[in-house]
Amino acid sequence: MKTALWLLVAAAPPVVWLLVPAVVLLLLAVLVLVLLKKAERFSRSLFGTKSLAEGLRRQERELSRTPKSVSGMTRIYEPRLLKDFPELNWRELQRRAEQWMLAYFSAISQGKDGLPEDASEALRGQLALRLRENRRRQVRERFEEVVIHDTQIANYERKQGTCVLTLQSAVGYIHYKEKDGVLLEGDRTLAVQTKYNIPWMYVQDASAANLDRVMGATCPSCGAPITGLGVKKCEYCGLAVTPVNVQVWILQGFYEVNYHNV
Repeated sequence: MKTALWLLVAAAPPVVWLLVPAVVLLLLAVLVLVLLKKAERFSRSLFGTKSLAEGLRRQERELSRTPKSVSGMTRIYEPRLLKDFPELNWRELQRRAEQWMLAYFSAISQGKDGLPEDASEALRGQLALRLRENRRRQVRERFEEVVIHDTQIANYERKQGTCVLTLQSAVGYIHYKEKDGVLLEGDRTLAVQTKYNIPWMYVQDASAANLDRVMGATCPSCGAPITGLGVKKCEYCGLAVTPVNVQVWILQGFYEVNYHNV
């Protein structure tokens, strides 16, 4: 049977052999046209343009201008906070955090410590690590057109002799890294919208929080643990550190909210 079929095909006139690939190409062309039409309809319904690539670019530009929504738990946690601290104006902590955040991004862009004098030592340590890593990699990191859209209370908790008030800010900026003029990360023209958690710590009871023995803090230079409330110098690298001051709100740093840190 197979032999007879093969003989039949072999006996077909040459024009048949020419028509087969032509038919296949025609079917492929029709399939491509159908897929393109479907892509156009999909793009028009989703982005209002027939070009899917242009639609995606429009969406990317729109997202770059749309601020993130912060975890607005102010209504829930503010009464608890004010019950514990009737004298506290948490909006003042918000104002200081936003001021320091702008100075923090500016200092990274300039490659040197430009924080206000009243900035916390924890923040200075975080900045020092960032600057040191950029210098080690010989990378220039830039934050431009920084805008803080909103800041609200995200969490408030009391535990082990401390109170931690976490603010969350919606931030937009142009962020990129370059080396010798070559772009390594980010985009020089397209803004990024993101969020940052900003924890403030208040030490009520140093012994209950184990701060009289182990502060739970680390040296901003070498990362070694700082022991004891009165310690003024890291015993490992010799860097001068500011002792923890009880009963004072201390900003712990800025932490971008992403898949690794929520």
